[in-house]
Amino acid sequence: MSHIETDSPSPARYRILDLFAGPGGLDVAADVLGHEVTGIEWDAGACATRAKAGMDTFKGDVREYRAAFFPHAQVLTGGPPCQTFTVAGHGAGRRALDQVLRYIDRLHRAVRDTVDHPDASAAWAKVFRAWRKIHEELRLKEVEARTVKAEKRAVEQSRTRQRKAIRKRLEDMGKSPEQVKELLKNLEEPTALEIRDDEFAGLVKEFGELTGVLDKLRDKLEELGDERTGLVLQPLWWIIERSRRPGSVPFEAVILEQVPAVMPVWHAYTEVLDTLEYRTATQLLHTETFGVPQTRRRAVLMARRDGSDRTPLPPVKRTHELYHRGKSLAGPSPSDTLPVEDAEGEDDRPIEKWISMEKALESAGRFSADVRTRPPFTVVSNYGTGGKPEDRGRRDHDMPSATVTGKVSRNRLVHPGTDRNLDGDLARFNKAEAGVLQTFPAAYPWDGNDISQQIGNAVPPRLALHVLRHVLEPGLGKKEAEARLDTGIEELMSWKPRRTVSPREQRDLKGHPLTGR
Repeated sequence: MSHIETDSPSPARYRILDLFAGPGGLDVAADVLGHEVTGIEWDAGACATRAKAGMDTFKGDVREYRAAFFPHAQVLTGGPPCQTFTVAGHGAGRRALDQVLRYIDRLHRAVRDTVDHPDASAAWAKVFRAWRKIHEELRLKEVEARTVKAEKRAVEQSRTRQRKAIRKRLEDMGKSPEQVKELLKNLEEPTALEIRDDEFAGLVKEFGELTGVLDKLRDKLEELGDERTGLVLQPLWWIIERSRRPGSVPFEAVILEQVPAVMPVWHAYTEVLDTLEYRTATQLLHTETFGVPQTRRRAVLMARRDGSDRTPLPPVKRTHELYHRGKSLAGPSPSDTLPVEDAEGEDDRPIEKWISMEKALESAGRFSADVRTRPPFTVVSNYGTGGKPEDRGRRDHDMPSATVTGKVSRNRLVHPGTDRNLDGDLARFNKAEAGVLQTFPAAYPWDGNDISQQIGNAVPPRLALHVLRHVLEPGLGKKEAEARLDTGIEELMSWKPRRTVSPREQRDLKGHPLTGR
């Protein structure tokens, strides 16, 4: 498969297909490196932002598309939604993770068992049958889960009505507001309610029965999982399809990223990719060690298909210090999963200090008036710490931000050492400023609904810049690679949209550069 024509032989430009593309965190990084990206994204808000940013997009569910639709895509990237694995309580996350690992093992066995099959078509048919069985199992679980969810909503509504009836009965019995509040708190422990009233007792009994039904429905939903369990398998299936389907050409490289809880999935992926003759590596990356003004961890899977070379890919080298509890740590991160090795005979560039919120916003202010000048501030998180909602996390202006989430617009900016808000609208980050903390360009054209959630869910473009350059340009010398990163970072900061495009539908596949139709 030929690369995109360039005036110079190095570095090569790639055609990238980005699954679960979001608002364009990876896409804008790829754009400044000169690669062409097409994303698939279902969220209407993210598609609206991508449209204004000029990002080529097919709107819809990834499962409605196939790898065979895009034969000219050379690189596969993506971050499948994996919140299921981080669900707290009842072991739901662990069960969902174990289920996905079992599905991956089934696919791997199908791939491995057909490696030496003399008939490529028959081998593909066997692998495809394994996928269809998994796909059908997941589909039936989704159908059953929808039914259980409907039952759960009905029970919750009945439970709410019952709670209101209990409240009214307590008020009719002359209980004070404080007594009513306390008694309602103990409804799930009826033995603690020492009230001799037959009507009240009957209401509480019915409430308890509804609670029991609700608990069983919750357990059933945890057992069934949700659609995200199937979505995390999609990138692997696309890789398998392009590698084993007769007439297809394998992706030259793969980059996948998600929350740290997904690392076991990436490890299982690498076993399949090894069978498919890819060189692989997994790495837990701390975003602040790559110049992102934010502490965040991402689990990354990297793979290349380099002919007979099967050695593991080297780790991505960090450029900045690790931030930890108000201190900068120049030594290796204790969570790095691979050692950092220096190129023989060359000295590395000195590791820089992590970048603070203040510095990031000040630098971005050169490119957009939407990034405003502020006096020193402390960010008070919308989230509590240690399980205490009232104990809000705090970060000062001269530190990296805490992890930017979909609630970033709710964070308060106060005067240091106080709980007094900054004046006016400076007490909140606007969308441009929140985007800058995620290393989006200050001029990024955020649009659509729930922009804070779009920003919080996105891969930090500066992190994507490092990973893309590392995986797609392995042949660059150290100094050339450093210069490439420096230029890319400056261009990322100054980036502005050049055009507006409309999201495509599946019917628009014909004539697209990746389809060959």
